[in-house]
Amino acid sequence: MIDRLCDQARRQNTTIACFYFDFAAQNEQSPTNMLGALLRQLVDGLDEIPEEISRAYHDQKSAIGRRGPQLADIVTMLQATTSRKHTFICIDALDECVTGYQVKILDSLHQILQKSPWTRIFVTGRPHIQAEIGKRLTGRVTALFIAPQRHDIISYLHSRLDEDTTADAMNSSLKADILKKIPEDVSET
Repeated sequence: MIDRLCDQARRQNTTIACFYFDFAAQNEQSPTNMLGALLRQLVDGLDEIPEEISRAYHDQKSAIGRRGPQLADIVTMLQATTSRKHTFICIDALDECVTGYQVKILDSLHQILQKSPWTRIFVTGRPHIQAEIGKRLTGRVTALFIAPQRHDIISYLHSRLDEDTTADAMNSSLKADILKKIPEDVSET
């Protein structure tokens, strides 16, 4: 989906920024780090850096200890960046984000949307976070439920089993069990 969006964006003067939450790196993926990563991507897509961002960079550079920008500063810079052209922000696996961080991120995204009429946000996550997304991004959300199809799961399993480099560990009975049990378990969730 991201590749297709990027291909279309090149032809339409649009910028795109993406972030993937990783359960194994939850503590490092704070709202400041996550939104800062989006900001870096969006600034890279601009012809010139907005004055607000240049000023903030120079202010931080001269601060004692060269502390990084705070969350409010990053939100302001994202508002300045996204208000200039069509922007897509894609956030994958928001449910893998620390719960306390989710609220700050969604509130920050809401602030960005208020100042950026051409910005669209695409968020993926398990169904249990939908209510929080709807609450924090009031009136700006369309939910699509996507579930894996049994044949997609089986196809994926076949491709992964075919890549197995330890042939001794797999016999036809184990392979058949895997191809039967995993699609059943996934379809029950």
